[in-house]
Amino acid sequence: MRSFRYLRDPLFLTGCCAYALNRWLLKPRVHSTFLHSHFNDLFLIACALPPLLLAQRWLGLRRHDAPPTPAEIIFHLSVWSLLFEWIGPHIMPHTSGDPWDVVAYLAGGVFAGLWWRRYQWLPRLRTA
Repeated sequence: MRSFRYLRDPLFLTGCCAYALNRWLLKPRVHSTFLHSHFNDLFLIACALPPLLLAQRWLGLRRHDAPPTPAEIIFHLSVWSLLFEWIGPHIMPHTSGDPWDVVAYLAGGVFAGLWWRRYQWLPRLRTA
């Protein structure tokens, strides 16, 4: 199995670039509900999980360098959804929970999980 590249992972780097592009170039100029409300949410798992897993690895809480497991993705997706969309709006009154954000987190998480495990389910990539 290939080692996970954490902050050098192509999906992490692409997601961070897409986030920055949307945040500073597209959102100020393009009037799109999707770009303003949900586009960046698609990249939550791809952009937030690798640095967190790297920190866990440095602290000895993660004992391998394999790509994120489905359990790791589901756990962090659940915690962040609960924190950002339920607890956060109760603590910070100027924000509101949006169930569609959770759908975006989930869609991005599924894509990220499939991307990180592509060598397992696409045999022809194993030899490349």
